[in-house]
This record gives sequence, C-alpha cells and structure tokens, in this order.
Amino acid sequence: MKNDEHLREETIESKQVYQGHFIDLRRDRVRLPNGREAGREYVVHPGAVMIVALLPDGQLVMERQYRYPVRQTMIEFPAGKLDAGEGGLACAQRELLEETGYRATRWAKAGIMHPVIGYATEVIEIWFADGLTLGERHLDDGEFLDVFTTTAEELDQWMQQGLLTDAKTIVGMMWLKQWRAGAWPLDWQPVA
Repeated sequence: MKNDEHLREETIESKQVYQGHFIDLRRDRVRLPNGREAGREYVVHPGAVMIVALLPDGQLVMERQYRYPVRQTMIEFPAGKLDAGEGGLACAQRELLEETGYRATRWAKAGIMHPVIGYATEVIEIWFADGLTLGERHLDDGEFLDVFTTTAEELDQWMQQGLLTDAKTIVGMMWLKQWRAGAWPLDWQPVA
C-alpha cells in the first residue's frame, strides 16, 4: 500500500462531549494535511463481534431484533459488543450462547470490518462457528429477539428485496459465499 502521510490529520485537541452507558462522544480539533484546522465528531466504541453460525444441514442461525434507532425489526447474524478486557473469541462464544442458546465446537476468525468509519471507531470481528449444539439461551435484561434458521439463498433474496439491510450481516454473507466457493479459506480451531 502507498504511503499515506499526505492524507493524515493530526489531533490538536480532544474533548469528551458525552459519556453514556457505552456511548462515548468526542469532539476533536485536527490539523488537516494542508495546515488548516477542522472539527471532527465521533463515537468511541468498545468493538463488537458477529457470528456466522452454521448448522449441519447448511442452514444459518439468524435473529430478528427491533433496533430502536432505525425503528425497525432487523434480520441479523448474532452479534454483540465486547465487554472491557474481553477477547473476540470469548465475546463471540458468550454472545452466541446468550442470544441463541447455541454452543460451537469449532470457531474461525474470518476478518474484521469498520461499519461506520465516518463517525465511529467501531470494529466488528467476523467469526464463523460450527459443530453447534442447542441449549438454553440467556438474554440480557431488556433484550428481546427471535432466533430462527434459514438458508443463504433465502438471505440473498431478502437482501435483493430490501428486507435484509443490516451492513454487518451483508458483509457476513459475502464472507460466507467466498468461503463456500473456496476463495477465502478459514483457519478452524477446536474449542471445548
């Protein structure tokens, strides 16, 4: 990749504007590459994981959850934010169990994505899980969601119809297609 020094912005001042339960809003002053100053507002996010959970018959474990900011029930792969000091795999295992009741015997980290680079530091780790067994789920207090299974083909149709619009789930579908086509191999690790 080419040198990007001519594109970088230098932080002059950083202020925390708001600190909520997990939202940390910042307003910074930066020096632009041409020497001028500008303002930047952004959310500091703790990071998250998303899980592409594969059943033996090829179906995928999915969720339907109402997302207040967009006032819609969304179709999504299981996902959740990292707790302080928690690693990606531990978070993926915890979120899959809490939200769906599934445990997996094999895990593979596919990659990462930056879903909202214009206004947040959020990084989402993309994990694949298989060798699933179903148990009891343990939703967080105030968390309501439906768990269901479907095929990748049906998810493709829903994307085309505008029924599946969640960006992280669409990226998960891209990874799934590339992996199934043999283009992007995964390094599966057994997990007890």
